[in-house]
Amino acid sequence: MAKGKDVRVRVILECTGCRNSVNKVSTGISRYITQKNRHNTPNQLELRKFCPYCYKHRIHGEIKK
Repeated sequence: MAKGKDVRVRVILECTGCRNSVNKVSTGISRYITQKNRHNTPNQLELRKFCPYCYKHRIHGEIKK
């Protein structure tokens, strides 16, 4: 049996607040690694996670590898 593309793929989530910060108060960019199901969520994933650099819960969006 030949395997096709995997249904579950690994994605990297990056804080949108740190990435788009104008005054650059934060010292880094928060990133999380998770998995998503390609069939259930074909578009980009966005989750609300805690950012240790902003000290807030922010939206973390999927980035390209």
